Amino acid sequence: MTVDEALDRLRALRNPTMWDLNERNGARQKQFGVKMGDIRGVAKEIKTDHALALQLWATEIVDARLLAILILKPEKLTVDELDRMVRSNAFLQVSDWLNSYVVKAHPQKEALRDRWMATDHPFAARAGWSLTAERVQKAPEGMDLSALLDRIEAEMPGAPEPVQWTMNNTLAAIGIHHQAPRARAIAIGERLGVYRDYTVSKGCTSPFAPIWMGEMVRRAG
Repeated sequence: MTVDEALDRLRALRNPTMWDLNERNGARQKQFGVKMGDIRGVAKEIKTDHALALQLWATEIVDARLLAILILKPEKLTVDELDRMVRSNAFLQVSDWLNSYVVKAHPQKEALRDRWMATDHPFAARAGWSLTAERVQKAPEGMDLSALLDRIEAEMPGAPEPVQWTMNNTLAAIGIHHQAPRARAIAIGERLGVYRDYTVSKGCTSPFAPIWMGEMVRRAG
């Protein structure tokens, strides 16, 4: 499939409701307004096509970038190429798919994590804290959890929203997966109050870190 053919497919799948939702969620970049399931359907048809993915990403169209994420090969991206991709985006859905499907699958993600934890670019920092939350959960060896809590306590209240969300994820991960710093993590969450009043659907767990930590620890028994 050529890039023009892929764009035509996406354009034909335009959904006005999805368009409006993307606009409300801050889609400042160009978009067609295609449902996530429909994008996945096109990706399933294409399978993997790294060259096409890079062409789609270059269009700066939200839907095309989401499709690109699903069909590219993370291991073919250099650290600098992926860094530029993360910094060139300003839409949360694209950021989260990129982090989930590409960044976390990249063979040099730890080098990227170090780079992004030292930046003030909001979407690069969001990716850095996302990787940090993952490492706290899955591979905490060598991490200074106390220093992470120091940063979270100092920086999370004033952090830009894209960063605040994954910083909060890291706070929760520390309290959920590590007993020793749990009391301090809960205390920080209570004092800062970030997402205390966040509205969630029935049956879902609040992102307010003390509630989130308590529920996950309870479930673990």
